[in-house]
Amino acid sequence: MTGKGSAYGQAAGDTDFRKKYDLDEYAAKAAAREAAEKEERKARYEAKLAGKKYYKPMDGTETLTVARNATQDFSKMVGTTSLVPAGAGVGKRGRGAGFYCEACDLTFKDNLQWLEHTNSMQHQRAVGATGQVKKATAEEVHARIEALWQRQQELKREQVITLQERLEVRKEEEEKEREERRRKRKEAEEKKRLEKEAALKAKTDYGEDVRIEGEHDEDDMMAAMGFTGFGTTAKK
Repeated sequence: MTGKGSAYGQAAGDTDFRKKYDLDEYAAKAAAREAAEKEERKARYEAKLAGKKYYKPMDGTETLTVARNATQDFSKMVGTTSLVPAGAGVGKRGRGAGFYCEACDLTFKDNLQWLEHTNSMQHQRAVGATGQVKKATAEEVHARIEALWQRQQELKREQVITLQERLEVRKEEEEKEREERRRKRKEAEEKKRLEKEAALKAKTDYGEDVRIEGEHDEDDMMAAMGFTGFGTTAKK
């Protein structure tokens, strides 16, 4: 590079490559934001004096409130962990430990509070809904009932299939349990038979004086106590 060159191929003093900011534009945006926040604070204060709850004013772009088409499975969250920012355990404002509503920037500690919030007017206004529902026609009601009926029938069929499968699995388990009990019973009988055969063989080989395990336990106990028998004596 020459003495006046630069990494961009131009002289250092010829071009200013730094980003330019329109100060007037950003000042206007800041003034508009401050005016909106001031107007909101005033509306909140007036609503509080009137004993009412403040809701975000509508601008005409809102849509009618519709039912949720998806269910929240809270059981999947059991035993899970999530990272939260520092200070998340204080207050509801901002993302914290619990159920977070991105539209309202609020965190709730349990699922019941979160469900109540999603049904509130505050949340409906935040997501761009009017809080009012469309009145259904008779055709729409009939179509809805038919759809729910079909869904109920499908659930019943799935339940029957599931119950039948469970019965078959249980039947197989009971058969395995019976087979295991039969096997153990046969093993015990075979063991007793072998022990008896061994005892008979020992008596045959060595005579009646052979002591078999457990055979003379009662006689040994009586001898240790000094008894020789429980015979009766005849009176003269």
